[in-house]
This record gives sequence, C-alpha cells and structure tokens, in this order.
Amino acid sequence: MPACPICTSSRTVKNGRIHNGKQRFKCHECGRQFVEHPHKKVIDTATRALIDRLLLERISLAGIARATQVSEQWLQTYINKKYAGVSRQVQVTPKKKGRLTIQCDELWSFVDNKGNKQWVWLALDADTREIVGVYIGSRDEAAARQLWQSLPPVYRQCAVAYTDFWAAYGAVLPTKRHQAVGKETGKTSYIERFNNTLRQRVSRLVRKTLSFSKSLENHIGAIWYFIHYYNASLLV
Repeated sequence: MPACPICTSSRTVKNGRIHNGKQRFKCHECGRQFVEHPHKKVIDTATRALIDRLLLERISLAGIARATQVSEQWLQTYINKKYAGVSRQVQVTPKKKGRLTIQCDELWSFVDNKGNKQWVWLALDADTREIVGVYIGSRDEAAARQLWQSLPPVYRQCAVAYTDFWAAYGAVLPTKRHQAVGKETGKTSYIERFNNTLRQRVSRLVRKTLSFSKSLENHIGAIWYFIHYYNASLLV
C-alpha cells in the first residue's frame, strides 16, 4: 500500500474509489484519505455551462456530478459561489402606471429537515406571466409585508392583487386593491400553475425528495436562479 502523504505512515488501506474510478486510500494513523499521483482537473467553460443548464432541471447534485464527470466536492463549491452571486431582486420588463393585475400565493418548502419550514411567497403578473415579487421565509404577516416590498414600485402603486384567504394578505395589501378568492374562480390559476412548475424544475422543492436543501443560502439562491431564468425565457 502507498504511504500516507501527510504522516508518511505505511498503515494505509483501500477505501473505495473517487468519482473517476481512481482508487482511494485511508491512513490508519492520521485518518487522511488520498489517491496516488493526484492531479488537478481543470473544468472547462463548456462543462460549466452545461452544469448551469442542469441546475435548472429536476436533477440532484449527485446526478449532475455523475453526468458531467466532476467531483461532488468541486460541484458543491461551484454552486455555493454561484448561488451566493444570484440577485435577490426581480428583473421584469418596465411597466407604465395603469391597471395591473397580480396573483399571489405561498409555496411550502423546508431546509435540512421538515421542521425547518421555509415558505416561498410569490407574486405573478397575470398579463405577462412574469414573477414580479418573491420572498422566502416564514408564513406570517411580516413575510407578507416582505413580499409586498419586493414588488416594483409601479405594482405597489397600481396593481390589483388576487390571493387566497390567508389572513396575512388582508393585513398587508391595500384594502381597495386586494381581493381574496377561492380556487374555483380561476383568479389565482396562473400562480398555482407556476408553483407546480417550480416544484417540477427545482429538485430541492419536489415533495418526498432526497435532494432537499441543507443550506438556507443555497435554498434561496436556487429558487432565485430559476425565477430569473423563467422571467428571461418569457422575453424570447
């Protein structure tokens, strides 16, 4: 067996293989895991672009690592940096003052365990189908206020908002421009359909998934990453 590169001990054993099939060893003395003749793999631009596209699909990080032949450790570091740089503000086409209509709803999710609930609050323009407001957090009046504040000013000034009967909306949205409605009216059908799209495209939101988030920062980043992509796709 090869000697440990850290403590030089010869008390090493085979310990599985790394992502590319190369033999991995473990040192009994210091616990170090290593491979013989390691080399640093340069991830090219094409592979990074492929990863960026795969992050928009219902694929686990382990699946992306296998498909692109990169290590899970490198992929996690890449994703941490990418999601940290995603803007937390909506990017929508400019609107003139006038009658605007939005539909609002909340989507349940969790981070690390189902006891740590994180609600995704969304507002959608009923005419353009753009997501115009986003907040991720608790499901209370303060969160509803954060959703309201996330809207571009023209929507806060002019939009009529259709929501379900969750009390937090009534406490925050302007009374004269807020209408609480049931699903049977169809007044919130677009946002409910988007909720389904979000669950199907962002693997960490799929019900009974094994791809759940362990980091709140990455959970929020992944949702914003897809929303920016979705809004941009409406302009194509």
